Amino acid sequence: VKVLRWLAERNERIDACLVGEPTSTKRLGDTVKIGRRGSLTAHVTVHGVQGHTAYPHLADNPIPKLLRMLTAVEPPLDSGTPHFQPSTLAVTTVDVGNPASNVIPARATASLNIRFNDLHTGESLTKWLREKFDSVVKETGGQYELTVEVSGEAFLSPPGSLAELIAAAVESQLGIRPEFNTAGGTSDARFIHRVCPVAELGLLGRTMHKVDESVETADIESLTDIYADVLKRFFQSATPAGRR
Repeated sequence: VKVLRWLAERNERIDACLVGEPTSTKRLGDTVKIGRRGSLTAHVTVHGVQGHTAYPHLADNPIPKLLRMLTAVEPPLDSGTPHFQPSTLAVTTVDVGNPASNVIPARATASLNIRFNDLHTGESLTKWLREKFDSVVKETGGQYELTVEVSGEAFLSPPGSLAELIAAAVESQLGIRPEFNTAGGTSDARFIHRVCPVAELGLLGRTMHKVDESVETADIESLTDIYADVLKRFFQSATPAGRR
């Protein structure tokens, strides 16, 4: 974000961008990303009244309410779009922090993550969550709090000259034709697509975020050749401004 702002202040214009995220799935060069799903993380806390399990009528257990709220937002959210797979929702944690088996807790919390396609926005999904949760609370009573963090909106750079140029370079260097898709997590392309055409091509991501994350040296060398080919092809063709 800061780099794009800095470029704008200097009146620098980007003609195209190739992001080097690890996009390959089974072998180097098999996938070019032309968009990404959005990512939303929500934290919900349901408040109750603490009490003894032998006298539940004197307490207000928040756990059943929280479970009903989570059930109310179970997938599927949609059936996908031509360029995006169906949106996914995963509950990542449910916490009570209660070490005593004979005590009804005063509150229960849960977190969930939604990876959403271009049918949704962070704002529309936040509204949807509140509507679902409000509906449950209207039946059960009680109170809840919801906080939402959107790390990126869904976006699509429709297949065009940049993606085709990258695919041609891969085919020339490796003899395979990459597929275009939008699967996976978020990337810096979610900011760059606002100012220029963008596509992503990079190494295999089989060990990403694992202990001893690694890639094959040969793949790094081959990717270097692909990038060099991309640059050569790009500057051999006229840029949007007519420059060479």
